[in-house]
Amino acid sequence: MPPRLHVAAPFAEDATLVLPAAAARHVQVLRLQPGSAMTLFNGDDGADWSATVTRMTRSEVEVRLGAPRPVDRELPFAVTLAIGAPANDRMDAFVEKACELGAAAIQPLLCERSVLRLAGERAEAKRRHWAGIAASASEQCGRSRVTRVMAMQPFPAWLDGERGRIAAHRVVLSFDAAAEAAAPPAVAAAPSAPVQPTLPEIVVLSGPEGGLSDDEERAAVACGFARTRLGPRVLRADTAPLAWLAWLAIETAGQPS
Repeated sequence: MPPRLHVAAPFAEDATLVLPAAAARHVQVLRLQPGSAMTLFNGDDGADWSATVTRMTRSEVEVRLGAPRPVDRELPFAVTLAIGAPANDRMDAFVEKACELGAAAIQPLLCERSVLRLAGERAEAKRRHWAGIAASASEQCGRSRVTRVMAMQPFPAWLDGERGRIAAHRVVLSFDAAAEAAAPPAVAAAPSAPVQPTLPEIVVLSGPEGGLSDDEERAAVACGFARTRLGPRVLRADTAPLAWLAWLAIETAGQPS
């Protein structure tokens, strides 16, 4: 099976492309040669592209693109996971698994109880690191899209932005025993015109270690988030949103995206 690599660039059939440094190193590590086949995807156009190595030097790899092949392994919803980013390497694993399970975007949050507190260049460096993990996860799992990792925001600023934005469905994962186990929203019928439909959006909010504070959860509910519980057990900060996302993927399996 040809190797599959993510290259963030516009593609065109029969075009020649010099691979960026990271992808070129990958090709060289795999000991590919001129004439070797591979598959490229850019994460934007929903397709896998056949490609052939045409030239290699010590520092460059050039390929010629073939024809695109549409790939649809997406959920029938565009799911944004807004999470109080867990500390240590838990966020790395969270990003990887969220991409594998089909998340469209991840919004890291700085909450009252957050252990991981980043700002400025340190926050941007982490975002780039997590974006690289998402791209690698898409290479492995066969998605033609890459989960978008957004810049970390303080919870109040992010929630203020949510108030002015339309989302089809909003849930906040809650410890509240009275919270409802929400059913997945219905998927609208796809348009008859041959265009890329806009997927209905879901925003899932989950707290950091220790969960959201009472004030944060009340503010989310006032903003239109519905409290949702995942059962009687207390799940870790990085486990709860993934459990919800896996549940959604199973519940909506077979629905058109």
